[in-house]
Amino acid sequence: MSSTTPLAMQAPTPAVRPYPIQVHAQQDDPLSRWLWLVKWLLIVPHVLILIPLWIAFCVLSLVALVAIVITGRYPRPIFDFNVGVMRWNWRVGYYAYNALGTDRYPPFALREIPGYPAGLNVAYPTRLHRGLVLVKWLLAVPHLLIVGILFSGSAWIGWQADGDAWDWGGGGLVALLVLIAGIALTVTGRYPRPLFDLILGLNRWGLRVAGYAALMTDRYPPFRLDLGGDEPGGTAVSS
Repeated sequence: MSSTTPLAMQAPTPAVRPYPIQVHAQQDDPLSRWLWLVKWLLIVPHVLILIPLWIAFCVLSLVALVAIVITGRYPRPIFDFNVGVMRWNWRVGYYAYNALGTDRYPPFALREIPGYPAGLNVAYPTRLHRGLVLVKWLLAVPHLLIVGILFSGSAWIGWQADGDAWDWGGGGLVALLVLIAGIALTVTGRYPRPLFDLILGLNRWGLRVAGYAALMTDRYPPFRLDLGGDEPGGTAVSS
């Protein structure tokens, strides 16, 4: 009998634990060469509706903060509404100038739309730390500085100076990359896949930070750029 001892098998690398705020998207192909030039006009009806929705989001977030401090729970109706606002905003951004990933006009809805190529889900937290909600804005500062550079412009992650919204987008690196994608579409008729993956990773980072700052989770956002339309570590969670 051989005395050779088999080498121990290497333990598998643990799967990435899914982050509670999950952003997913599917790149449509083909895309119009020219439609992206007028999407700013096509999304005006959405913008007119999203402005009061974001105002309601901010007011209700303050109500949720008080509720969390008192009870340790995020009121479920407020949570569902606020996630819906973020979801709606993400669909519009994905259609327009946060990604240009689809030519399918975004639906006017807070709920997740099965079959639409962009979606956002947030796992409902059964309990939240009562004291942590008071300092999340401070803990998020390192992320806000980074994301502020990536999305600098008319809007970026954070509580805006006019107090109207938690938002992202409007300039910076993402705007430049989306412009390059639009030019590539016009010239070649194709959206470069590596560029799409990078843009989605940047948007995912921004949305995670926005959800954390809006008190939707106690899990600190990772300093990690998860590229592409699929979430690492599993499929999107249900809200």
